Amino acid sequence: MNAQEAKIVLETALLTAQQPLPLSELRRLFADELNADTLRTLLDELRRDWSGRGIELVALASGWRFQSALSMRPYLDRLNPEKPPRYSRAVLETLAIIAYRQPVTRGDIEEIRGVTVSSQVIKALEDRGWVETIGHREAPGRPALFATTRHFLDDLGLRSLEELPALDHAAGALPAEFELQFAQAAARGAEEAAASDLIAAVSDTPQSDRTDPAELAPEATPGEPAQPAV
Repeated sequence: MNAQEAKIVLETALLTAQQPLPLSELRRLFADELNADTLRTLLDELRRDWSGRGIELVALASGWRFQSALSMRPYLDRLNPEKPPRYSRAVLETLAIIAYRQPVTRGDIEEIRGVTVSSQVIKALEDRGWVETIGHREAPGRPALFATTRHFLDDLGLRSLEELPALDHAAGALPAEFELQFAQAAARGAEEAAASDLIAAVSDTPQSDRTDPAELAPEATPGEPAQPAV
């Protein structure tokens, strides 16, 4: 198999994958005959091949995936008129504190924000898959320690926490870029949820209840051949 054929295999696997694919998974496509360095070279070439198009290949915390370019968002939103879930300012600020100061306890978050953090805020972040409990602090009550997940990095389009926008401690405000990434992640989450619901609905539909494409063909008038189904 030459390099071009290998790129076609990678392209097909990534375009049809439901989630980012790490190098270990991509190597399985070639029975581990290609090493990680060769795969990275091919992936970089594939990324350049798709440069300037509406779809881009990106490297994230949990692997590689194709995703729509940011410039396509206004057009794609017209196909998905449902608004993404709106998160409160408390959720945004709590997530930012966990992301930049992790691991932290609820008490740490409350000390920084100056207000009580409700259980609903933490639950919203955990349900979204952005935050998880990674242990407990050795202190009275052994409070839970919260940290962000790989899914959080994937949704924000990051490979590691080092890629988070730099904090301006003098300004005392969240970076505008972080707020933009947060909004985009919420929108992407809504799209993924819609796609998952559609796949689940199709999977749960009994075979006997599914429409045969032939049934969609228009009936033929006398003397005319039937039109093929589209």
